[in-house]
Amino acid sequence: MTANDRPEAPATQPRDEAAAFRASNAANEFRQARLGKLEAMKRLGVNPYPYRFDRTALAAAIEQEYAALPAGETTNATVRVCGRIRAIRNSGMFIDLHDASGKIQVFCHKDFMAPEQIELVKLLDLGDMIGVSGLVRRTPRGELTVNAAEVTVLSKALLPLPEKYHGLSDLETRYRQRYLDLIMNPESRDTLRKRSLIIAAIRSFLIERGFLEVETPMLHTIAGGATARPFITHHNALDMDLYLRIAPELHLKRLIVGGLSDKVFEINRNFRNEGVSPRHNPEFTMMELYWAFADYNDIRTLLEEMVEHAAIAANGTTKVMVGDNEIDFAAPWARRSMIDLVKDKTGVDFNEIQTAEAARDAAKRLGVKIEGHENWGQAVEAVFGDKVEHTLIQPTHVMDHPLDISPLTKVHRDNPRLVERFETVVNGIELTNAYSELTDPQDQFERFEGQMKQRDQGDDEAQQLDIDFITALEYGLPPTGGLGVGIDRLVMMLTNSPAIRDVIAFPTMRPTA
Repeated sequence: MTANDRPEAPATQPRDEAAAFRASNAANEFRQARLGKLEAMKRLGVNPYPYRFDRTALAAAIEQEYAALPAGETTNATVRVCGRIRAIRNSGMFIDLHDASGKIQVFCHKDFMAPEQIELVKLLDLGDMIGVSGLVRRTPRGELTVNAAEVTVLSKALLPLPEKYHGLSDLETRYRQRYLDLIMNPESRDTLRKRSLIIAAIRSFLIERGFLEVETPMLHTIAGGATARPFITHHNALDMDLYLRIAPELHLKRLIVGGLSDKVFEINRNFRNEGVSPRHNPEFTMMELYWAFADYNDIRTLLEEMVEHAAIAANGTTKVMVGDNEIDFAAPWARRSMIDLVKDKTGVDFNEIQTAEAARDAAKRLGVKIEGHENWGQAVEAVFGDKVEHTLIQPTHVMDHPLDISPLTKVHRDNPRLVERFETVVNGIELTNAYSELTDPQDQFERFEGQMKQRDQGDDEAQQLDIDFITALEYGLPPTGGLGVGIDRLVMMLTNSPAIRDVIAFPTMRPTA
């Protein structure tokens, strides 16, 4: 290995950070008390961090199996359950044990446990993880319970959980310490579990319809496929800069050119060097698909069916509350052209405006912020974003965008100033982007040249020229429909989550120090 092949050493943390951590721990009286119990457990011969535990049942399964067990009766069924202690009552006699499925009560009493086990129970705290073996019974008050014969410590918690009755409400703490959020807030667990159901539903829907799931690179030599500012990294061995993927589009189209399949899709992680907001995270998940021999009308129908399927998988219905609005994802959805929507809202018909300067002037008269370099299409887009988008509540396909803002899309077959593209807006938020894909290599090259001119004028989000992609098109890309769906935003809507950080397990956060 040469010097150039060696990876760069990671930056070392300051030594005073470790010292501060130690000092903070030493000053934490709750942690010190738990450390004392930890040592007491070891004196009893207990390993507080064992290797495994043989569980035989989840709490929810026990509840279901013994739902008809009368109050006051004890079974002869021994179960082995495990989870986190969320409540301790009567000096450890009653413990509420939570696992991933729910809660089960544990009864610890000297009539059923050895003396050393009773001593161990006295050393337990809220937040500790334990395993319990014992008989199932229902108390005279009707609580399904495990009579503990043996308790096994699985992980001694050194820090206390947040106060039970107020939970974890501070948003910064919830996002930075997601593990605490998931422990304390069942709503957060439900949201992230629904996210998994939604992604699984989308994947199965597409595979059942003949789409092939593929993987494309996350490190690109050219940041292409979207209008966005990329993150840049450096490959030491090759001594070259690379971009984190902003979109998989151009690589997925290459697979269509190559004939890997007529239908391909990827559920992928993208990275865009943009601000953080309730709708934006620099690292986000997209589903992109490409369907050969189809156009954006075919894609529109496919999209409606797919989202309808995902909504039912997550919630059992197509109707969901998003904020104060009930949204119905049942197909078909409304469809309107961008130009017509702008005209309806503002009275200005941009079809009658011929020049970029006149379009900018019209936007300014409407009170829309204009930088001064916008072309006709960018002015239309600015007016739509300011005056129209936030008013679209029910799922609406915003059809037929300006050619100027759509460098990868086929020209509209009826209007050369527009392209065959739609974005779907729900509750004022863009959810999808779909095209009749541009397949003419000469036209695509000219569009890229136009994007390069925009970059020269200071637009650092304009797309870069990808010669290899042009070369691929010259071997022949069939008529193709393409679709991108923002998974995070879709999950926001299907779980009624107000911020994108609610639906991402570990969102990007500013350092605390």
